Amino acid sequence: MISSCACFYPGVIHLSGFYPDVNMETDTFTAFIGPDRVAQGTLDEVTAALAPSGPHPDGLLVFSDRTGRVTDLDLTGAAPRPRGRPKLGVKAREVTLLPRHWDWLGAQRGGASAALRRLIDAAIAAEGTPPTPDRAYRFLSALAGDFPHYEEALRALYAGDASAFAAHMADWPRDIRDHALALARLG
Repeated sequence: MISSCACFYPGVIHLSGFYPDVNMETDTFTAFIGPDRVAQGTLDEVTAALAPSGPHPDGLLVFSDRTGRVTDLDLTGAAPRPRGRPKLGVKAREVTLLPRHWDWLGAQRGGASAALRRLIDAAIAAEGTPPTPDRAYRFLSALAGDFPHYEEALRALYAGDASAFAAHMADWPRDIRDHALALARLG
C-alpha cells in the first residue's frame, strides 16, 4: 500500500512527496558549487541567486539547512511557480480521545482538526529544531568524504566533541567547514 503520492506535471516539480520533512516554502537552503557556498536563503532566494548560472551548473549541490539533505532545484526557468496556496499534504489518521477532549476540540475555531494542528505547531515552535549530528553528517557525506580527517571529524561529531570536530576540519575549505559547524550546533 502506498501511503503518499507525488504528482508530476510537465515543467512543475513538487519535491514534498520525496522529502516529507522538508517544507519547500519556509525552510532555508544553502547552495554549493564545489567547496564554495554560492547562495543561502529560502527556496525562492536560492533559485533567484542561481538563475544566472544557467539551468545545470557544474558541481551544484543544494542542501536543506534543517535536514542536511540534498535538494533538487528546477533552474531552467521553464516552470513558473504555481500561484495560490500549496497543497498541504493532509493525511487522515485516527485519534482516540475522551468525550470531554472531543467536546473541547469541537468548540475551537476551525473545528477539531484545525485546533489539533495549531496545538502541534505551537509545540513544535516551542521545542525548536533539536540539534542532531545527522544534518551535518548528510551534508559532509555529500561534499567532504574525500577530505583528510573526514572519519575522525565524523567520530567527533557523533561524540558531541565540538573542539575535536572543528580541529579535524581545520584544513578544509572554509565554507564547507563553517556550514558543517552551523548544522552540527555542538556545544
